[in-house]
Amino acid sequence: MTDNILNHMNDESSKTKDLAENVEESKFNLNNFEKLSDDLSTNSDEDPLEWARKAYASLKSQQQIEKESESKDEDLKEDQYLDDSKFPLIQADTSSLADESISSTEDKNDNIVIEDSKKLDNKPLEDISSTSLEEAPALGEFDNTFTWSAEVLSAQGYKPNEVSIDQIDWLTRLRQGLEKTRQSFVTGLLENLGDDPLTPEVLDDLETLLLRSDAGVLATDQVMDALRRRMNEEVVAPEEGIRFLKKQLCDLIDSPIKRSGVDLLAPEKGKLNIWMLVGVNGVGKTTTLGKLANLAVRSGYSALIAAADTFRAAAVEQVQIWGERSGVQVVANSSKNADPASVVFDAIGAAQAKDIDLVLVDTAGRLQTKHNLMEELNKVRRIVDKLAPNARVESLLVLDASQGQNGLKQAMAFAKAARLTGVVITKLDGTSRGGVALAVSSEVELPIRFIGAGEGIRDLRPFKSFEFVEALLANR
Repeated sequence: MTDNILNHMNDESSKTKDLAENVEESKFNLNNFEKLSDDLSTNSDEDPLEWARKAYASLKSQQQIEKESESKDEDLKEDQYLDDSKFPLIQADTSSLADESISSTEDKNDNIVIEDSKKLDNKPLEDISSTSLEEAPALGEFDNTFTWSAEVLSAQGYKPNEVSIDQIDWLTRLRQGLEKTRQSFVTGLLENLGDDPLTPEVLDDLETLLLRSDAGVLATDQVMDALRRRMNEEVVAPEEGIRFLKKQLCDLIDSPIKRSGVDLLAPEKGKLNIWMLVGVNGVGKTTTLGKLANLAVRSGYSALIAAADTFRAAAVEQVQIWGERSGVQVVANSSKNADPASVVFDAIGAAQAKDIDLVLVDTAGRLQTKHNLMEELNKVRRIVDKLAPNARVESLLVLDASQGQNGLKQAMAFAKAARLTGVVITKLDGTSRGGVALAVSSEVELPIRFIGAGEGIRDLRPFKSFEFVEALLANR
């Protein structure tokens, strides 16, 4: 049975199991989060290499079974998850959906339409986005990358037969995404640590490495203070120093997540969930929204997109393409410079009429220094609060990891104006410095909810500090 990424946080475990069974075709096995122990220690009863061999054999067997199954249906295409029969809640009768929403609109904006994403014009995907559809990941070689990924999964309590190719593929991408940070950070550690116990000089060098990785001053001070206290208490061997460093980094990132009371952000079943994506231009808000829609549908939730970015050219068309990819309907306004709040108004009405689980709101990019644009964001939020007072609302800031400290400044400004509840870190593609995750957690005190490590539709996952830190220090 395939586990569901997002459903783990549902309170009723029996319902979670039933839902996971219903979405077996999604092939998402990443959310076995209840297996993540507090100390995140590795399984001590089995040799890591032997554990990896067993996991590889299990995956090879799974892949063979899947190939045999796929060969029976030659017409199955790359975007097989768009089959109407798999998502009955998403492929509802759009005409009645639109009628119910528009009839409830106080100002009767006739330009508001609900696009059935399956009936869009035949627009080539490359005209809107360079992100291409991709095949399900395949099992690679039994190499160092696989054994590292297997060790990370083993440390989280997985058994060899519970590992999926999707998990291995994601950890590989995450490690690649942190390549630039790891190259400088780990190389510096190796040069300074050697085989001798930690010294004040080594800690000074480590402090410089953290700052260069965009970790920020506050996060660096917190980590270094803890290391210095530990070193003053006892002699710290290099390996113990690395283990202690990993724990400090995990604790720092997890702190705002724990304070939020929500370990994993997921739509709450039986309740309307509204997630607003905000940020400056060019950070990938619309792409992130499309990936979240895909992730939600693959995890068994019904979703709807509100195309409230009415200012950027082709923004609505781009959202519609993402809706098509994931089988999600899009509420949009085709008129020029339409009121974003009216789009959100109708999206909420449509979602309430059809008991949709999740409404994803795309907003226009804006500089945090533009008061009028920030006020418009507040207007949208007021509409949400008025129409859906009992909804679970999340305001997620999308940050480009390559922007480093500039991204941190954006987060601090948006946190004041947009009532942020979390952060999505994108474009962690190997050229960016991933230390911004530490800075956001310590200085803005916002929980990191999702992380993107590539341009593919599958390259967005719920954030897990343990996997992030292990990928950051993969060579140690």
